[in-house]
Amino acid sequence: MRKKKLLMHDEEWCCFLCGRNGTQDPLEWHHVFGAANRKLSERYGLKVRLCKWRCHNGADSSVHMNKEVRRDLQERAQMWFEENYPDEDFVSLFGANYIGLSE
Repeated sequence: MRKKKLLMHDEEWCCFLCGRNGTQDPLEWHHVFGAANRKLSERYGLKVRLCKWRCHNGADSSVHMNKEVRRDLQERAQMWFEENYPDEDFVSLFGANYIGLSE
């Protein structure tokens, strides 16, 4: 039997940030740590469903347009990672510590 992969956000039917169900604004996956760390985000389940325009990449308050929202999500992802992968060193893998940056 194959082990179920851990996901930071396993409620695939709603937006992680606002809770909407995607009927008005389609949901899409967002890798919390992109670019060079995209594969690590995928491997460790650090991805969330977001409303395409409102929360992902269209509005001023979306994760790709708003540094505070992005940092908050990164901090939450790091805390989730550390809780679910206690034997792994987040900072060594991802190259940064995001806890405390969103304040």
